[in-house]
Amino acid sequence: MGAQKKGGGPRVSEDAVEQSRQRLQAILLADSFATKFRPVTLERPKVLLPIVNVPMIDYTLAWLESAGIEEVFVFCCAHSMQVIEYLEKSEWYSHPNLLVRTIESHKSISAGDALRYMYEQQTETSQIQGDFVLVSGDTVSNMPLADLIKEHRERKKKDEKAIMTMVIKQSKSSPLTHQSRLGTDQLFIAVDPLTKQLLHYEEDKVDHPSGSVCLEKSLLDTNPSVLVCNDMQDCYIDICSPEVLSLFEDNFDYQHLRRHFVKGVLVDDIMGYKIFTHEIHSSYAGRIDNFRSYDSVSKDIIQRWTYPYVPDINFSGNRPLKLGRQGIYRASDVVQSRSADVGASTVIGYGTKIGNGDKISNSVIGNGCSIGSNVVIEGSYIWNNVTIEDGCEIRNAIVCDGVKIRAGAVLQPGVVLSFNVVVGRDFVVPAYSKVSLLQQPTTEDSDEELEYADSSSGTADHLSGLNLQMESKASELGPDGAGYIWEACEGAHDEEWKHSVAPIPKDKLFEITQAIDDDDTDDESVVPTSGELKSDADSINTDVNDPNDDYYYFEKEVEGTVLRAVEENIKVDLVTLEINGLRLSYNMESADCAGATFYSMIKLAVDTPHNSASELYKNAASIITKWKELLGFYVKKIDEQIEVIMKFEEMCQESPKELGPLFTQILHLLYDKDVLQEDAILRWSEEKAGADEADKVYLKQCDTFIQWLKEASEEEDEDDEDEEEDD
Repeated sequence: MGAQKKGGGPRVSEDAVEQSRQRLQAILLADSFATKFRPVTLERPKVLLPIVNVPMIDYTLAWLESAGIEEVFVFCCAHSMQVIEYLEKSEWYSHPNLLVRTIESHKSISAGDALRYMYEQQTETSQIQGDFVLVSGDTVSNMPLADLIKEHRERKKKDEKAIMTMVIKQSKSSPLTHQSRLGTDQLFIAVDPLTKQLLHYEEDKVDHPSGSVCLEKSLLDTNPSVLVCNDMQDCYIDICSPEVLSLFEDNFDYQHLRRHFVKGVLVDDIMGYKIFTHEIHSSYAGRIDNFRSYDSVSKDIIQRWTYPYVPDINFSGNRPLKLGRQGIYRASDVVQSRSADVGASTVIGYGTKIGNGDKISNSVIGNGCSIGSNVVIEGSYIWNNVTIEDGCEIRNAIVCDGVKIRAGAVLQPGVVLSFNVVVGRDFVVPAYSKVSLLQQPTTEDSDEELEYADSSSGTADHLSGLNLQMESKASELGPDGAGYIWEACEGAHDEEWKHSVAPIPKDKLFEITQAIDDDDTDDESVVPTSGELKSDADSINTDVNDPNDDYYYFEKEVEGTVLRAVEENIKVDLVTLEINGLRLSYNMESADCAGATFYSMIKLAVDTPHNSASELYKNAASIITKWKELLGFYVKKIDEQIEVIMKFEEMCQESPKELGPLFTQILHLLYDKDVLQEDAILRWSEEKAGADEADKVYLKQCDTFIQWLKEASEEEDEDDEDEEEDD
């Protein structure tokens, strides 16, 4: 059956001899059948686009191989020759543990068409021997698969109708945008709590703008208990039985995997096929579905959530980089001026030159790039062989291979420059602009990428001649520029910010917050979207998760917001807007925001590497000093300040060895930084004085500090009295 794979765990052992001889197989869709990465994907297939300087498909293949998959069928459609040529030149075609086969079809314009084509091939060649993994080539994961495949096969033995297992993970959507951090729509699913059978699947669209879902009462007629979730992310990783292929063949209206196939199976009570879910917890899985998920997954790779698929580890034949402090990855031959400032969470590729006075942070720079002097690059993705002249500013943008940005040019947030575009001197590219050497198509059909691929012999290099030709003509990017600025599709102009690498604009956050505040959610016909419905009770039990209150989820949301703010250096006013939106959504008070924000800051300090109590204190002091303005927004009243002290006391009780010894020091720090007033600290101490001895541990620890505050307060009172007597 082949050599044991690394990281995949023990081989799946089956009782049936036939199953024991089956290869572990996968179908990898090398086409997304979508237009979300236009105009870039008109010239290069999405799976070959770089994510932290490595093509997306390499992450997917490396994971499948390490998880024990022995044979992968790569289904190629748009730009199929580019994909096939890349794989033939890569290590995958000669890999000892993974057999990679390509299947080419120029007529398939959807995932449904692709699987129908696979079924037709199956009838002729019997390539698919049994259960298989279905995944797209834009997936980054490190989850094990052997146990999941075993679980699926054992379930199929007991129930022949169990034809598919979907992988999901917890990822609560933003209450402001109703999107996950990957930019996908909020997902509502209903499952059987015991069997994990999927009963309902729905993505939040315009039908449910307020984040609600309606369920058929018939679900409760056949299921004694239904678990409703709105905090799950579909990983688009499926374990399928061969019946899945035949169902696509039998139903030609099945085009989309979820919108058509999954929903079709769920409503079909004649055939009785079933889909089950498998939730992962500690493993990583993310699909790059749009530019926002491109940004999020890139950050996850840099932050090493995807280990071992990270920039300093050799996989798929990539050239590993050297990891330094603050999460900065550099190639060994980078030429960097001493006056250049390369900040945290930045990747610099091979053969790249960085000039005098440059400021680069939270960005990925590809191979062979030339960056002039006094250039600012923040939160951006610069691909290979890009030239950036002096004095340019690039913020939250994507710049593809071969682009030239002339001196003084500015890319505003959300800009995407496709291959070989030239931005003219001092030209300002407007926010969210998509620019290409190709003129914008008149329609938005996904099969146009097939037409471009066919007309260009499947490569992006056909534009090299166009480049010089366009530079001599008047350009939309200045007299010395080259490229067309595409217009937003009708009805999509206001949605550009949702799927961008740029943070959500301040005005949009304010607009959404106001809409939430004004929204009337008293519709009794709508079922709450988190909890368990039982057929023998009129009430809804929302206590199906542990811990079991809204504050837990609110705190986790705030924690994620603060973490992103620190990682991406987001402005305080933008972070405040997002936390205010969470406050409205969860119906919390300002004191709750204060406690949750402080909790997030201290937890971040604890999670930051440290080897001693003094280093932990330095972590906390650094975070509190930098973000005290954010915390200060929610501690304007004494009660809110007391909430912070009580939250810190609670954290120390939960982590007495690590945080406990620092209680007085951090309390003093909060006082010195004017986050806490002496009145708040003294009131807390007075209220705590009557507590049981066991609850006064930290009060006693800071007794000296409390006495000092009391004496200082008494002296102030005496001075005030003296001034009154003088008057």
